[in-house]
Amino acid sequence: MNASDLVKLAEQDECVPSKRLCTDQNAPQQEVLGGGDAKEDNGIDVSIILPVYNASCWLDECLQAVLEQDFQGTMELSVFDDASKDDSRAVIGRWTPMLQAQGIATVISGHDSAQPKGVGYAKNQAVTQSSGRFLCFQDADDVMMPQRVRLQFEASRLNPNSIVGCQVRREPERSTERYTRWINSLTPDQLLTQIYTSHGPTVIMPTWFCSRSWFHQVGSFDEGGKGVPEDLLFFYQTLRLGGGVSRVEECLLVYRYHEQAASHSVLEETIWNLRVAFLQERVLSQWDSFTIWNAGKQGRKLYRSLSPANQKKVKAFCDVDKSKIKKGFYTYEESNERPKPKVPVQHFRDAPPPFIVCVKLDMTGGGLEENLLSLKLKEGLDYYHFN
Repeated sequence: MNASDLVKLAEQDECVPSKRLCTDQNAPQQEVLGGGDAKEDNGIDVSIILPVYNASCWLDECLQAVLEQDFQGTMELSVFDDASKDDSRAVIGRWTPMLQAQGIATVISGHDSAQPKGVGYAKNQAVTQSSGRFLCFQDADDVMMPQRVRLQFEASRLNPNSIVGCQVRREPERSTERYTRWINSLTPDQLLTQIYTSHGPTVIMPTWFCSRSWFHQVGSFDEGGKGVPEDLLFFYQTLRLGGGVSRVEECLLVYRYHEQAASHSVLEETIWNLRVAFLQERVLSQWDSFTIWNAGKQGRKLYRSLSPANQKKVKAFCDVDKSKIKKGFYTYEESNERPKPKVPVQHFRDAPPPFIVCVKLDMTGGGLEENLLSLKLKEGLDYYHFN
């Protein structure tokens, strides 16, 4: 049955779905279709959480993909429009009869304020008005593969206290190649050892799937608005509470890259500060001493960003660059201490573990992994990546 057939079916249906619409211009407006009040319907297996802001050019593909899911359980689509100025709501309205006819309940709400309230707010509103036992997070500019909900639902049932991700296909194809390769190639161990890298969460937000109970245990997304990495903050809180991180080893999402993406509003320095703070909280607070693997610019920046107490725990920098090793020491010139701190620079084989690795893995031609293996650290947690 194609989309036009579904439209005809919906038009022929004599049953008119109930609607509930809030008319306060600045309050969230909600319309529930194809299943009564979502708050009272506890039979929904999966709620697709769709925040929307000026996304009309993407929505046809996005919603067609929702319609084509091969999941045999019950689904609903929960949409929150964050004050779009384009015709996003009209596009969603055109798709509602087709979703109904396919048995997908639809909850639509939003607000008409002068300014959007941000991705975190929109996601929280969409979750709050939904009722599924599991949550499938979907960005309006991305496209799900037909098997996404089915496969991630199965994985989440086995891992109810985890964030479950998947592999992706980037579009345009050659955009952010290193990042895309990183997303898709992490091993199960690296999903935990690389949580402090500049790439952000080791399972990226557009692929998230989790149980509602776990979402509520972690808490809502940060609603600070533009410039706040709400996904990274939620990811870190998941780890604080002992939650798991896993990934379905199939490509289940077309992940678009474009200049209007919300992630571009987050400053690199904001991400850096959050990464350093979480590293100190979760790892360095447990270590009496450690080595920074990289005597170059990135390693030295990390050292300078640490608290004074953690700086004193740095026993050495290590490297393979003979010119850096030959210098013997890194002197922290910006320090107010007298004499200024000097940290030894050693060959990695002479440096004491554990390690914080500040080297980009894909820039070493596999050399770093070989070096870690030679130190018999590859299978353990004697190192974390901060590249």
